[in-house]
Amino acid sequence: MEVNTVLALQPTITTDRFDLRPPRGSDAGLIGLYAGDARVAKNTRTIPHPLPPGAVQTMIARAQATDRAECRWVLDGTRSGRSEVMGVISLSRVDQGQSELSFWIAPAFWNAGLATSAIQALIDANPHQASAMFAVVMQDNPASARVMTNCGFQYLGDAEAYSVARGANVPTWTYARKLGQQRN
Repeated sequence: MEVNTVLALQPTITTDRFDLRPPRGSDAGLIGLYAGDARVAKNTRTIPHPLPPGAVQTMIARAQATDRAECRWVLDGTRSGRSEVMGVISLSRVDQGQSELSFWIAPAFWNAGLATSAIQALIDANPHQASAMFAVVMQDNPASARVMTNCGFQYLGDAEAYSVARGANVPTWTYARKLGQQRN
């Protein structure tokens, strides 16, 4: 894996299957297409459904801001003959030395191991130099729960989180991984 700095404090992370790179304006169409899919939105806390006009452009502008609170990467497969946008993964600093991970993969690329590969790449690069990462998964999304355990995350407990797309609190599972720890 190779890490190159693109924006202040946000590297582009190169894997053998795709690059994790900061979003750019030209990604708006594909991000809108995929994030606008109800199957994607309902498995996140923050993507509304239907996706309102300008939402993707606002997300991209926030991701490009130097004072951003969250680092977002697009899974870009063009280098290996795949789509320019296959999903989005992000890290938010939640406390000193701790980051929260969130991700979505476009339905056309489900069950291809992309989420596991992207999360492992972020763990290996550890761009926030965090000592731990956390993730929240909707309980009706067991595929994402498997991704977390495949990446060495440990189940912490049940909770609930508000889903904008569902307009309701949804039961969740919380996972954590200490960094520097080997996968099980």
